[in-house]
Amino acid sequence: MSGIIAIVGRPNVGKSTLFNRLIEAKTAIVDAQSGVTRDRHYGQSTWNGKDFAVIDTGGLTINSDDVFENEIRKQVMLAMDEADVILFLVDVQSGITDLDDHIATMLRRSKKPFFLVVNKVDEGNRLYDATEFYSLGLGDYFAISGINGSGTGELLDAIVKVLPENKPEEEISSEVPNVVFVGRPNVGKSSFMNALIGEERNIVTPIAGTTRDSIQTRFTKFGYDINFVDTAGLRKKEKVNEDIEFYSVLRTIRSLETADVCVLMLDARDGIESQDMNILHLCIKNNKAVVVVVNKWDLIEKETNTARDFETRLREKMAPFNDVPIIFTSVLEKQRLQKVLEKIVDVFNNRKQRIPTSKLNEVMLEAVERFHPPAVKGKFIKIKYVTQLPTPFPSFAFFCSNAKYVPESYKRYLENQMRKNYNFEGVPIRIYMREK
Repeated sequence: MSGIIAIVGRPNVGKSTLFNRLIEAKTAIVDAQSGVTRDRHYGQSTWNGKDFAVIDTGGLTINSDDVFENEIRKQVMLAMDEADVILFLVDVQSGITDLDDHIATMLRRSKKPFFLVVNKVDEGNRLYDATEFYSLGLGDYFAISGINGSGTGELLDAIVKVLPENKPEEEISSEVPNVVFVGRPNVGKSSFMNALIGEERNIVTPIAGTTRDSIQTRFTKFGYDINFVDTAGLRKKEKVNEDIEFYSVLRTIRSLETADVCVLMLDARDGIESQDMNILHLCIKNNKAVVVVVNKWDLIEKETNTARDFETRLREKMAPFNDVPIIFTSVLEKQRLQKVLEKIVDVFNNRKQRIPTSKLNEVMLEAVERFHPPAVKGKFIKIKYVTQLPTPFPSFAFFCSNAKYVPESYKRYLENQMRKNYNFEGVPIRIYMREK
């Protein structure tokens, strides 16, 4: 991933609409009422060969007694601090407000690259109205319509020019797994590493967000050679009162760049929550192998099928990507730590495996014969050939006629057949249909 983009602005200027447009999905709630966005949204996007994360923030306000608005302000400031590029969104229909002036002042003091984006320019006469925003003193602006997408292509062209370059995975991959511990604050990531290496390498306290920097540790015990990275929940001391979970996601985005395997650690008392799902989706979208570790299992009262039922619920929530190893541990009791190491190596090897083209065609073309792709709009699809692409993660190209008509449901069928015949446990698979 090459960077993080944060969308900021006052309430009801269309930040969530632009967010949905950039990630090409309707993830954020859009409503005419101001203040709808209180939770943060994270998404992935690609433009001109560059991958980047997009953060949708709540509307920024000042001098407000509303507890939600004060928290939103903290989160917006945090997003601006961590982002590589800031999009300052304003509304052409309402013109410049005092809040817009306030945000413009903040951006002038910031050393981050930013773009002034005038939204809701969906009619020709609005282009003239947009010239008012020159008076903010921020220079040129981009006139767009988040609803119909006009102008967003030019905006994205400008954004990717200032984003850092993608790091090719081929250059950072090695025979030694790069393993990153991810998860919400205070689930036991640092304690797990300390238990493995047998010393207090990382500071551990009951306070969520104690880890302030990413800490790398080379682990070479018991026949293993693994490079561990314990992600920061909090970087600076003055951030203690900020939204710690929001910050942990931002730091996770950074740490994913060099990881081969993500160990998603959960608290057994909480199960898998929305923030955990956000982090899991980030790992999957970045094509990283995943091991799920349910920590603090010693604190759970157990019956005959407690672990089985817990695992079933987890897999239901993680669907469709639920071919993931799930390990129940207790760092305090040092239970099943060795099993976690074994699974890390397993999924790392699964991610690197190469399947000979002849064997791949023998298996997958037989699966195609059993269940042909459905005709779409009267177009018949015939899959003729499949090959594994030379990427650091498992990706396969199926050469066929009318490739653009292959439905997503059939791609999922092909992926399921891959998993049935080959061991890709813990590894996302990418399926591409190419015209033959």
